[in-house]
Amino acid sequence: MNMIKNEGIPVERKHVKLTSQNPIITTIYTADPSAHVWEDGKVYIYASHDMDPARGCDLMDRYHVYSSSDMVNWLDEGEILRSDDVAWGRPEGGFMWAPDCAYKNGTYYFYYPHPSGSNWNDTWKIGVATSQKPGSGFKDQGYISGLGGFALIDPCVLVDDDGRAYMYYGGGSRCEGGELNDDMMSINGEMREMEGLEDFHEAAWVFKRADLYYLTYADNLDGNNRMRYATSKHPLGPWTYRGIFLEPTGCSTTHGSVAEFKGQWYLFYHNQEISGQGNLRSMCIDYLYFNEDGTIQTVVQTKEGVKPVGDAPAPNTNQKTYSASRVDGGAVVETNEQGESVVNRLDIEGSYCEFQAINGEKGGRAAIHIRYATAERLAKLNLTVNGHDYSLLNALSTGSLLDYSGLASITVQLEPGDDNIIRLTGGNGEISVVSITVSPFLD
Repeated sequence: MNMIKNEGIPVERKHVKLTSQNPIITTIYTADPSAHVWEDGKVYIYASHDMDPARGCDLMDRYHVYSSSDMVNWLDEGEILRSDDVAWGRPEGGFMWAPDCAYKNGTYYFYYPHPSGSNWNDTWKIGVATSQKPGSGFKDQGYISGLGGFALIDPCVLVDDDGRAYMYYGGGSRCEGGELNDDMMSINGEMREMEGLEDFHEAAWVFKRADLYYLTYADNLDGNNRMRYATSKHPLGPWTYRGIFLEPTGCSTTHGSVAEFKGQWYLFYHNQEISGQGNLRSMCIDYLYFNEDGTIQTVVQTKEGVKPVGDAPAPNTNQKTYSASRVDGGAVVETNEQGESVVNRLDIEGSYCEFQAINGEKGGRAAIHIRYATAERLAKLNLTVNGHDYSLLNALSTGSLLDYSGLASITVQLEPGDDNIIRLTGGNGEISVVSITVSPFLD
């Protein structure tokens, strides 16, 4: 029996990752990565979520956070906010577009764009949710008042070395910036247009290196944006345009962030490598390098991603593996060559397997790892937990229906005790499921 060394991943199945691989998250579709290194020494990515099956940009919802201590092994911290949590938001939900997060005075501030009315294009607001933790516990606090007049999307917040905070946002070829008050939820003065940007479309991201500020953004290349950047000696410009540093990713949109971790700079971005659809996107990471004069070299997009920095995180031993308690809808339980019970025929519409008496311990977050086999390039399973629909999960090919090395992972909420029920419904490709492993979080 093999072992795994990977935080939140079952320890009985070993697979030491040599690189992060691109895309870095494969179980669900994640886009618009906003990356930060916080005081606990980890990298956190705040991502938007393209829900599957896609209906367009209106079905983006249920923000997730991912963390890593080595840039290779990524832990799904779970969902932190959805449109149902936003009392002031669009009654139909959806439209939870590219977010960002900032930290100041012991509080994490999560900024996200969301319409306040059914007429979504004319009612954008920038909402704020707060928590004392970087990856959980966020509660909506309302929205920043006094903003309007054009596309209030893609917020980015920079907390400078002196503690002053600045917000940027924009779309439709206009980018604005301004200083936040100490409450991090109101603007000090007025927002103003960022001058000196060439061919700005959306996706503003501002970071600081030495004494120079960088503003990166997506341009207007038809159907396949690139990323450009400008620099300034002041956080609000004026800006000096510097050029293109990321060529098209094969996706109809481009959105990224830049962060330094353990002395190395990285670009976080998305493509559509898994789905082949521009509204079902996946996050990637590659190295970012600077020239001696501070200009950015063109980023090389790779399938390998980046190498680990430091040791892999310790395995999560707080876990239990479950076999299916019930199958129906045409699914059947058979024995594989290893003597394990396997649920087959999950390709039939309406087929499902159910795992009962799942122990959620004290309740709260728990990582679920689904062990499977499929010869399909991209099979899918629909996950429900205690009747709550988590939409479709991706199951990438293992090369054969006899190769049970597949592992799809997502973090969900469980109820206290051992009465939790997890169901996997098929009908989206030929796939066999061996078991699920459930790892309740210790917090």
